[in-house]
Amino acid sequence: MPRHKSQSSTSSGPSQRQLRVGEVVRHALVEVLARGELRDPALADASITVTEVKISPDLKAATAFVMPLGGRDEASVVAALDRCAPYLRGQIGRIAGLRFAPTLRFAPDRSFERAQRVEQLLDRLKDDSHGSS
Repeated sequence: MPRHKSQSSTSSGPSQRQLRVGEVVRHALVEVLARGELRDPALADASITVTEVKISPDLKAATAFVMPLGGRDEASVVAALDRCAPYLRGQIGRIAGLRFAPTLRFAPDRSFERAQRVEQLLDRLKDDSHGSS
């Protein structure tokens, strides 16, 4: 009998290693962005929150979910971060001490919008149930 259960990437979610590397990359990315070294005009005065970094099973690719403060200029900030991705990859590799830094891709974080939508739906259900009593 095998010691470890085989993991199917579709059903079991990310491995502990993926989660750990994702957090290391997120912290390193936050550190680099906090320095304000990026010269892209779209990032000049942008305050960016990195909410999560998801790592591929082979640890070679990462998607960083970001949100500019107040959600302003979201598309231009994400595009600017994608343009800076090679530089950021090098900095993350150096800071995080990873043997191979993952290729970076950026995406807007939609979790707050989804949470707000779920809350609205729950409120509507609650109102409907009180109205029919």
